[in-house]
Amino acid sequence: MTTHTNRRASFRGAVAVAMLAAVGATAGCAYPPRYDLADSRPSRVERVEYGVVERIELARDGTQGPISLGAVVGGIAGGVIGHQIGSGRGNTAATIAGALGGALVGNEIEKSQSRDHYRVVVRLDSGAMLMLADVGEGELRPGDRVRIVNNRAYRA
Repeated sequence: MTTHTNRRASFRGAVAVAMLAAVGATAGCAYPPRYDLADSRPSRVERVEYGVVERIELARDGTQGPISLGAVVGGIAGGVIGHQIGSGRGNTAATIAGALGGALVGNEIEKSQSRDHYRVVVRLDSGAMLMLADVGEGELRPGDRVRIVNNRAYRA
């Protein structure tokens, strides 16, 4: 009789473990409680200052070297493509023409990728000077009154 009792206890234990596993698995599928997002969002602090544009400077970051990387890459690509055309002297001429054309196109593409940017120097109402690299929408000119929000200038 003790064997029968042990089997029953073992069966009950297995059933209890299976039920506990099933409850745990389905609890993971439950929807999380809803929170009011208006209360839980971190507040964003805006720093607002006013001033007048003193000057606008052009900052050149681009290199002005005689040969650019775009010309080199374009020349190589153009030479490879030109080499696929013709045979003999025609192949040589096509390779040279492709290299020259590719260099010109590559150089123009790199020139169009301007690395220059403007810096706006603003005298704040407090008397301090502030240099900004990021300008908001609209054109600014020296003498314009500006509102600065989080280090970004807007015409006031």
